[in-house]
Amino acid sequence: MPQVSVKNKLVEHAEDVFRRQGFNGASVQDITKAAGVPKGSFYNHFESKQALAAEIVRRYARSTDFSMLREEGPALQRLRRHFAAQADRTRGTGVEFGCLLGTFANDSTTAGDQVQEAVRETLDAWTDAVAEIITEGQESGEITRSRSAKTLATFLIDSFEGATLRAKTVSDQSVVADQLDIAFEALRP
Repeated sequence: MPQVSVKNKLVEHAEDVFRRQGFNGASVQDITKAAGVPKGSFYNHFESKQALAAEIVRRYARSTDFSMLREEGPALQRLRRHFAAQADRTRGTGVEFGCLLGTFANDSTTAGDQVQEAVRETLDAWTDAVAEIITEGQESGEITRSRSAKTLATFLIDSFEGATLRAKTVSDQSVVADQLDIAFEALRP
């Protein structure tokens, strides 16, 4: 049976610690305790808590499911399925903890340059993927041309992230669906 590496244990458990406590509320001691590894082993794998957090953001980005966006069908349907999957992902890790990306975005100014850059890269890539589908919808007449595809993609993502923040404070994921319904209605021509 393969042995789980200390680095992987740190990454796996740190994600949960960061979700629950935020970047600033989580200490290296909290992370190593959750991972069940000696505190000194942390620095064998990461130069800082910031480096670990940036790694987690990038890992989160790599695991984002964009397959619904590439499916056949109307652009708005594909976008709805994609954002529904993102809402399910957040629900699966705990509505009360919100979206990991939102948590790190909130802490990015105090978490340091590495975390801020990782969050920015992730949001940019997500925006580009959503904008591509919005462009298709604009070309087919399904989505308004009143704003650029990139502006509308940013609006959708910001609506989603804002709604997950509200859901976190009220422990009710239904606010995400309500907000997305309003956002998708605003995309219609």
